[in-house]
Amino acid sequence: MPEEKRSFNAGLAILGAALAVGMIASSWLVSSTVRDVKLANQTIVVKGYAQKEVKSDIVVWNGRFTSRNPDLVTAYAKLEGDLKVVLDYLSRSGIPREEIAVSAVTTTIQNRKTSQGYDTNEIEQYVLEQTVSVRSGNVALVSGLSRDSTTLIREGIEFFSYPPEYFYSKIEDMKIQLLGEATLNARQRAEQLAVNSGGKVGALRAAAQGVFQITPLYSTDVDDWGRYDTTTIEKAVKAVVTIQYSIGQ
Repeated sequence: MPEEKRSFNAGLAILGAALAVGMIASSWLVSSTVRDVKLANQTIVVKGYAQKEVKSDIVVWNGRFTSRNPDLVTAYAKLEGDLKVVLDYLSRSGIPREEIAVSAVTTTIQNRKTSQGYDTNEIEQYVLEQTVSVRSGNVALVSGLSRDSTTLIREGIEFFSYPPEYFYSKIEDMKIQLLGEATLNARQRAEQLAVNSGGKVGALRAAAQGVFQITPLYSTDVDDWGRYDTTTIEKAVKAVVTIQYSIGQ
C-alpha cells in the first residue's frame, strides 16, 4: 500500500509538471501571437519631399497703348499710327511677327463733369486702347524689352508696360520625376524612424499626393491649393507626398 501511494504521488507530480510546462508554452504562444498581430496592425505615416530648381523658358509680356481725343475718328487714326510704331519697335528689337498678338480696340466715352464732380451728357473725349501681347522663348530679350519699351513715350505714345510672366514648359514631366523622388524620401524617413524604434518598414498601406509649390528661389511661401509663381525667371518646384507603411520586426 505505501508503495502504491508513492507511485500515485509521483504520477501526480509528473502530471503537474507537464501541465505547468504546457501552460507556459501556451502562454508564450498566445503572447507571441498577440504581439505579432499587434505589430501587423502598427503603421507609420511620413511625409516625403523633393525639390528642383528650374529656369523659365517661356515669357509672356503685354503692353497697352492709349489714344484720347474729343473726336472719335481722330482718336482712332492716332491709335492706328501708334500700332504701327509699336509693331515696328518690336520688330527692330528682334521679336518675330508671329510671336505678337494684337487685341481688338476698346472704346470708352468720358463725359464732361460739372464743377461739383457730376457727369453731364456732354462728351469730353473718347479713350481708345489696344494691347500687344508677346509670347516667346527668348526670355532674356523680352525681359529687357519689357523694361525698355517705355521709350515709346518719347515718340508721343501713351504706353504702359505690364510685368512679364515667366513659365517653364516641361513642368508636367518634372512633376512625375519629383513624385518619385518624394516617395523615395518618404521611404527613407520611415526606415530611419523604424530603426530608431526597433522596427522594420513593411508594405505600403496608403499614399496621398500633396499640391505642388512653384515659388521663387529660397521662398518659403506655400498655399493649400498650390502656387505657381510667374514673377521670376528662376524658380523652385517642390513636391510633397504623405505615405503610410506597415511596421514589423
